[in-house]
This record gives sequence, C-alpha cells and structure tokens, in this order.
Amino acid sequence: MATTEDAVSRESVESSSTGDEFVVVNGEPKLKFTGDFNDICDAMMSDGNAGESRLSTSPMSQSESKDLSHVMPSSQSVNFYSDDIATTENNGDAGDEQLGQGQDRSRSTSLPSLPLGDCTVFNGVTYLGCAMVNAPRSEVEIYRNMAVLNSQSQGAIPIILSVPSTSEGNVRLLDPASDSDIASFRIHRILFCARGPPDSPEKQCFAFTCSHGDSAENAIFQCHVFRCDLSEAVAKILYCFATTFRRVPRKERMSSHGSLAEAPDAEQEFTFTVGLEFKEDDGKGNYSTCPKDKNVFKLKVNCEKRLAINVQHSGPQQLRIERCFGLLISPGRNVKHSDMQLIELVNMGYTQDERTYTISGHWDPSEKCFEILNTETEKDTRVFLTVAVDLVIFGIQEPVRFALEVRAKVFPVTERFWQFTKKPHYERFHVMLKPVTNPDGEAGYEVLKVESQTDRDRRATLSLSLGATSKVPPETIQTPQEPEEESDTDEPLLSGSGNVSKEVKDCNLLEAWAEVLTRWHGNLALRPKQVTGLVRKGIPEALRGEVWQLLAGAQDNQQLLEAYRILITKDSPSEAVIQRDVNRTFPAHDFFKESGGLGQDSLYRISKAYSVYDEDIGYVQGLSFLAAALLLHMPEEQAFCVLTKILYEYGMRDLFKQGFEELHLKFYQLERLIQDQMSDLHGHFVDMGLEIHMFASQWFLTLFTAKFPLHVVFHILDLYLSEGNLVIFSVALSLLKLSRKDLLSHDFEGVLKYFRVQLPKRFRTEEAAMELMQTAVSLKVTAKKMKKYEKEYQAMKEHELQQEDPLERYDRENKRLLENNMRLEQENDDLAHELVECKLVLRSEVDNLQDHNEILDRDLTQTSKALKETEEEKKRLEVESAQLKEMCRRELERAEQESSRNAAIISDYKQICSQLSERLEAQQKAAREELMRIKCQIKNCDSCSKLLDADGKIKLPEPQNNEGDDNTDAALLKRQVRELELELAQTKLALVESECRKQDLTHQLNAALTELQASRNTWFHKTLSSIRDVAHTKKDPKE
Repeated sequence: MATTEDAVSRESVESSSTGDEFVVVNGEPKLKFTGDFNDICDAMMSDGNAGESRLSTSPMSQSESKDLSHVMPSSQSVNFYSDDIATTENNGDAGDEQLGQGQDRSRSTSLPSLPLGDCTVFNGVTYLGCAMVNAPRSEVEIYRNMAVLNSQSQGAIPIILSVPSTSEGNVRLLDPASDSDIASFRIHRILFCARGPPDSPEKQCFAFTCSHGDSAENAIFQCHVFRCDLSEAVAKILYCFATTFRRVPRKERMSSHGSLAEAPDAEQEFTFTVGLEFKEDDGKGNYSTCPKDKNVFKLKVNCEKRLAINVQHSGPQQLRIERCFGLLISPGRNVKHSDMQLIELVNMGYTQDERTYTISGHWDPSEKCFEILNTETEKDTRVFLTVAVDLVIFGIQEPVRFALEVRAKVFPVTERFWQFTKKPHYERFHVMLKPVTNPDGEAGYEVLKVESQTDRDRRATLSLSLGATSKVPPETIQTPQEPEEESDTDEPLLSGSGNVSKEVKDCNLLEAWAEVLTRWHGNLALRPKQVTGLVRKGIPEALRGEVWQLLAGAQDNQQLLEAYRILITKDSPSEAVIQRDVNRTFPAHDFFKESGGLGQDSLYRISKAYSVYDEDIGYVQGLSFLAAALLLHMPEEQAFCVLTKILYEYGMRDLFKQGFEELHLKFYQLERLIQDQMSDLHGHFVDMGLEIHMFASQWFLTLFTAKFPLHVVFHILDLYLSEGNLVIFSVALSLLKLSRKDLLSHDFEGVLKYFRVQLPKRFRTEEAAMELMQTAVSLKVTAKKMKKYEKEYQAMKEHELQQEDPLERYDRENKRLLENNMRLEQENDDLAHELVECKLVLRSEVDNLQDHNEILDRDLTQTSKALKETEEEKKRLEVESAQLKEMCRRELERAEQESSRNAAIISDYKQICSQLSERLEAQQKAAREELMRIKCQIKNCDSCSKLLDADGKIKLPEPQNNEGDDNTDAALLKRQVRELELELAQTKLALVESECRKQDLTHQLNAALTELQASRNTWFHKTLSSIRDVAHTKKDPKE
C-alpha cells in the first residue's frame, strides 16, 4: 500500500492528503519541506548578511553594480536563462567581464539577481550522488542517505543547479564546462526537500526525493544529495524551491489577465495514441485476432496476417488525418527508415464517431525479408519487430511517422492457445509542432520532434545515473520467457486465468432468459420455475451480474448499499492483511494486475468494508477471491451486497466460526460421500494417510475461485447461488470422479501436486468445463443424506469427548473460557474507548452548539435593533405619506380650478370667434349688396353704363387729354368706386387678421388640451385620481 500512496501521477488531479505531503490537487503541485517556511526565509536573510560582508571585497564593474539594484543577499552566483539574454550583449566591456567570470562560475562568489527569467542558476554546487529509498517522505531516511553520501564523496560531480521559476518547469543539472544537461527532474515529481542539520557535517548539504515512473506499479523513489560551497546558500536554494512551487506559470498569468497573448510561434505538444493488433488467417477466409500475453504477441508461422492500427489524437487544437501514406514493418528494433518494408494497405478512414482513424494492411510473413518473424522461436526467447505508420495530417507540411516496437513469440501453425488476452498494444507519441506560415500565406505546422512515451521513460531511467554511475544495460532482442500458462509445467495455474467468452451459440437460450427475467422483475419475491434448468446450462456472461443479484436476493438492497458507503470510511484492524491478499488475488487478470489500479482499489474497499461490517468474523483469507469474481460482473456496491448475502444467508460465514467446527463437519461429510461413491479412491487416500482437509479446504473456503479457470469458477457460482451449499459437494465429487484414474496412480506427494497443479489445468477448455458441470449436476447429493452424516459426526465427537481425559477437557474448556474472557475484556476496552470518544465528541458538539447559541443571541439582538429602527422608519414614512396626501389634495383642487378657468376661457374664445364670424359675414353681405346697387345704378345711366362690360366688371376708358369730356358725374363715380375698393380692401384685411387670431387661439386651445391630457396620464394625476376616488367612496356611505 505504501507504493500506491507514494506513487506520483499528474493525472490524479483529485487526490487528497491528511498531512503536509506532496500531492497534486487540481493540477497544482505541492511540496513538503522540513521545518517551517518562515524559518527558511529567516535563515536565508541571516545567512545573506554574512554573505554580504564576505562578498564586499569581490570586484565588480559599474555595469554590474548598476544591474544589482534589486539584489537579494546570497553567497552563490545566480544567473537566469530568459528571452532577454541579449541585454548583456549591449553592455560593452561589462559583458566581456561577465563572460570571463562565467568561465569559472562553478566557484564564483558574485551576487545573484532576482528570478526574472525562466530559471534560476546556482553555481558552486556539488552533486554527491543518489540512493533508492522506500519512504520518500521520511526525514530519518533522507538524513541517513545524506550522511552516507557526504562521507563517501570521492565520485562527487561539480554541477550548476538550475531551478525553474514556475511549477511547470524542470530542475536541471548542468555541466559547468559545456553548459550541457546532465539530468533533469520534473518539478511535480519532487516529493520532499530537506537541508542538513546545522550542527552536523551535513550543514552545507541539501537533498530532495523524486519519483520516477508513470504508475504506482513501476514507480521508484530516489534521494538526490547535493553540497554547496557555502552553507548559507542552502537556505537560498530551498527558498527558491519553495517559491517555485508557489508561483503560477507566466502563460497562465497572461491568459488570466488577458494582457498578453500567446506567442504565435510557440511550440505546441500534441499527443497521439496508437493501437496495434495482429490478425491471422484462420483458413476459413476470416482473420482472427492474435493473442497477447504480457505485451508479447503470439504469432504462428506461415500464416498471412492483417495489421490493424487505430490512432487517436489529443492536443491544444484539433488535427485531422488526411490519409495513411504508408504502412511498414521490419524485424528488430531501432531499425533505420531504409530497412523498413512497405506492406499493402487494405483500407483506412475514420470510425463513425470521427474520433479514431483506423488503418488495415496485409502482411505476408513468408517473404524472405521477414524470415526471422516466420521462424519458430526457442522456448525461452522473444523476437522484436517494428511497425511504422506514416500519416498525412492536414496543416502539417510533411508526413508524420509513428514507429511501434513490440515483442512477439512465433509458434507452430498447429499450436493452440488457451489463456490469453486480445487487447491491442498501445503506445503514446508526443509530437512537438511549431506554427509556421506556408509560402501561399496559409497557416500550418512544422514538425520539431516525435517522441514515444517509451523513449521518454527510457531516457528518464538513464538520467537517474547522471552519467557518472552505473549505466542501464540495454535490453537484448531475445529475453527469457515466462512460463506459458497453457504449458504443462510444474507451476500452478494463476488465479484469475482464463478467457470467458461472451458469445451465446443458442439463440433460444437468450430468448428464454429474456422471458424469465421479465417475469422475475415483475415479482422479485417469486423465482420462476425455469430458472434452475437455465442456470444448469450456464448463465450467459452478459447476464451474470443481474442474475446473480436476483438469485442472492440483493437486488436494490438500499440498506446494504447505504451501509457500504459508511463502512468504506471506517478503519479496519486487518488493513495490512487485506492489502497483502489483494496484491495476490487474480494476478492473471488484467483488471487486478495493476497495483493501485481500479480493480485492486475496489477489492480492497470491499474486503475492508466487510471486515468492519462482520465484527465476529472480520476479514478471513480467501474472501478476496470471491469478492474479485463478483467485481468482474457488477459495481463494487452491488458486489458487497451479494458477498454479504452469500456469507450470511448461504451460511458460508459459519465455516469460520467456533474454531472452524462447521468446516470440519463439511470435511467429514465429503469423506463419507467419497467412501460411499468411490470406495477405492477413499481406500487409496486412507492408505497414504491423505486427509480431506489437505486438498478440499480451499474448495469450501473460496468456492473454487482461487485456482480454477474463470469459466469454471463462474459456472460453479451460478449453481451455488441457485441451489445452495450442496453444490460444493457435487462439484468436489465430480472433480474426484473425473480425476479418479490419475489420483489412483499417484503417491502421497504426487496426489498433492496433482490437486495443486494438474487438476485446475485439466479444465481450461470449454469442453472439459462443461463435462465437469454436467457430471456435478448428475450426481445426487441430498440434504437427507447430509443430515445423516451430520448426526454421525456429532455422535463421533461426543464419543471422543467421553473417551477424552477430563483434565484435558477441562483445560481445553478453561482455555476457551479464558479466550472468551480476553475477547470480552477487549470488547469492553473498545466500548470504553468508544464511550470516551463519544463523550469527547458530545462535549465538542455541546461547545459548538453553545457557540452557535451565542451567535444566534447576537443575531437576535441585532435583529431586534433593526426591527425597532424599521418601526421608527415606518412611522416617519406614515407622517410623510399624510403630508404627501395633503399636498396632493391641494394640488388637485388647484388643478380643478385651473381646469375650470381654462374651460371658461375656451368658451369665451369660441363665443368671440362666433361673433366675429357673424360680423364678417354681415359686412361681406352688405358690401356685396352695395356693390350690386352701384352696378345697377351705373347700368341704368346711359353715360356710365359704358364703364361696365358684359360680365359686370368695371371698364375704365382710356385717359384722354380732352378736358371737355370730363364731367363731374364721372369724377364722382370714380371717387366712389375708389372708396368702395378701399373699403373692400380694408374689410378683407380685417377678415385676414381675424382668421389669424382664430388660428392662434385654436393652436393655444389644442396645446392646452394636450397638456391637460398628459397631466392625466402621469403618476401624480393617477395618485390624485385614486385619492379622489377614495374620498368619494368615503363620502358615499355618509350620504
């Protein structure tokens, strides 16, 4: 479990810790330091003062003193790698002086600058070496390694230590002579930092522990020790480490503030996951997937093959694959591109979900260039082969090649594989791309580097030695082979072996199960009659989880589900034993292989929860195998419910009670069955002195789940959940009956070895397993017969007790009572401890409630004060409301008076206009009458009638100079006409003026009406209207 807790993975973004240990929470790394961080700062400042006095004699140029206006005290020289390095080139001689100092900077004593760049570089540091540790957070182990490496520092290496400025960088060890990288460590993998004790020879030393590996299964921990030339530099370095872990990367700050955009030509990393499968011609026109055992493909000679490759992509931007440029293969690894052999492409394209790009190619291994891959390999050897795929990706100028190096073992064409997995081989590739612009002006990418995850891990492993320690030997092409699971060796079959097929050949069987399950879900209390017969044929793999829950009566058991959620939070005294058993449960199954993986974690939680749930029994060995079989078919909550039902309602927990008395009864019953049904085998066992418990104890305690193949285990559990405990005897008798001849031919050691090794391997095939289960179903083991054997066993025990010496019996009884007494005392102590804890918890809760009560009292006082202030505010608002109403009433009266006055004005205006119109009409009529009269008089006058034309218009004669023609009448008439015309013009002018006045009054009237209408629509008018309505309403009852 320690390995699981110590493994570091940046993908575990939701991990938590109860201490100050390094964890990764939401992607932010945290670091544990020895001592307080403030103490490190104080030590750094105190050491810095000494450093200043020591360094005061160091010569510096004016340019250097100018650049050190923001210096923090230190005794080590510090430089910074950043994008602004070019500034030193503009300093003239000062830059040359700094360059000269840089040649001997490994022992320089100049002052540092603040970390303005990407990293802080410390000179004068010596690397003492590294050591592997088991507890990376143990100060004792760190100090011990520090003392050992400091005393044995003959092979120490002078280095330059580069500490990044943010938590996303690498700690780098540089060669002082060439500035080349010796090793680098990711910040998020550093778990622990410590400095040497100040009163010890290690006061100038510091160390950090680092995790290497991608998972808890392959994680290793190393302690790297360093020594500084000056002791005060240690605090500076640890302070730099601390600020590094607390500092957000610059690019994150830029994105959060939005002040700076990401550089358009910044390198970007894209990840491609490539999966590889081999398929072989089965001779029927089809291709079947080649099995794979521990990342080793099992191939057959002289069989045409298909290569299936699938590619998935993830990265900052979406890249789409255009096509596959070529599919290549070659024997060996680290092969040259020119040695790769091109094979025929069959098809390519995206799947329906548009997430995976698949490529298929045809490979004929019988060609001469593939002779190594078409030759049977020796028993303990492997061969390497490299498969490469060239992909054309939109936006990338050149094809990208992904090369997968895999191992294979070549078998004869007649070889049959029993236990295997058909999962593809996956490799992750990291592609570094740089945005570029094509000559056509289109944006694209340039490939900088393509690196596989395997190469990264290999380089990280090689860097552990730092180039000065022992080198990792290269892996040879042919390596020793693990024993094949299907071979007849002396090694027992690993638990969890076997491949369970989900294919159902009988379609009627699925239809029958569908009908039965429909009726069963309709009435869970009544099991359909057809269930027993269907179970004996074997439950389809896809339905096992559901049917097992129904058979055990654990379907939707909310009580147990809720109990499980509480139990997994409690501690168990058997956690160490559980963890040990979990690591060796079903090691052959992929779900439980990985230490700290999902399978082992779920199995650990179930086992721990049951040990807390069943206090009488606790955790017992063998329980994990049964739980693992359940976990393969249902979630862990439902698996816990079914496990609890099996142990309680099927009576399995009784086997572990009272000194395994019930288990001994089962042994006796099985022995009697063997004696009755296979007397020769029973006699053989008696002659050899072989007792039943020597081979059958694991059958009863694990329900055959520990050693047998999974398809046998699952079918046995089918029958056990359906028919009960008698199935164990039926299966045991079937195993003995089918192996009868072999058992009779072996001696004592041979029989035990047969039960341990050969017997489970015998039923690796589906045919052998089906024969076993049919034999078990055909055997008749009745409850009546078992009851008879139980009575015989009890009578035998009573007889043994009577024959036993009373002193021995009393001693045994006394021992049992003492054990019970100790158990009760332990329970009493536990209860007393629990009582004390409960009292402490209650006391704490009471204190919390009292504090909460005080808070509520303060809130009540504040609320009462606020209520009083609110009431006063209410009274003030009521007074203001009354005043507002009075003001509104006065304004309403004034508005009504103004409205009445405006109405009177309008009425007078209308009357005046009417009178003026009448007067104008009268004057016009009189003028017309007078004009007609004058025209009549003129017409009646002989001399004046000439002045009028036929239309009645005045026709003035041409002026003549003859004064004799002028007479007094004509002059008089002209004068009268002029007067009339003048009067007519004045009348018209008066008429026009009256029309203008009328229009002005009309405009004023319309404006007044508009203002009046607008005033009625305002809130003030509405308020006045509502007040007036209320006033009228109040007046009406009085009237």
